[in-house]
Amino acid sequence: MAEEVTQAGPIRMTAINNMMDSIRYKAQILARTTKLESGIMGMGILGFAIGLIVAVLLIVIPALMLGAI
Repeated sequence: MAEEVTQAGPIRMTAINNMMDSIRYKAQILARTTKLESGIMGMGILGFAIGLIVAVLLIVIPALMLGAI
């Protein structure tokens, strides 16, 4: 009987290592994006409130200075 010997050569390991690097890189990007989105969602209401106050001040202060109110 003939025995079949299969060996993983350096070419196959290089391809696997390249795929693993690609997967690791994509996982890091996904983790960073998730952290950024969760930070934005956590500060969304506060940011909206601050923006609303600034907008009202930018409308009211010039109106007061011009005597419209």
